[in-house]
Amino acid sequence: MEHVGIMVKDMDESLAFYQNILGLELRHREWISDSVELAFLFFPEQPSVEVELVYGGGPVENQGIVNHLAFTVENIEAELVRFKEAGVKLVDEEPRSVLGGTVKIAFFQGPNGEKLELVER
Repeated sequence: MEHVGIMVKDMDESLAFYQNILGLELRHREWISDSVELAFLFFPEQPSVEVELVYGGGPVENQGIVNHLAFTVENIEAELVRFKEAGVKLVDEEPRSVLGGTVKIAFFQGPNGEKLELVER
């Protein structure tokens, strides 16, 4: 398990809640476009699994819901080939580079249309 993405309506309020109430620590925060901001938090006792807060980029009614589940892979290109051969519906046919080019991601759908993500760090 890599992370769980949650849509938020107010990034500062959400960060305060997850840090002060739940005890998570902020690992990274950045605007990835003019309208989308991301923040990654983790529990000190379990630093390999993150909560990703996503502000913007979606309708207001999506705020507060789990947006996606993400899974760590070692070779994202090979996994995308395997998924395509297995008939998995790919949102991204090729991986995208994010966070300054240090991470590759690709979205795909589960059998019920759920939004899932592969992450290669």
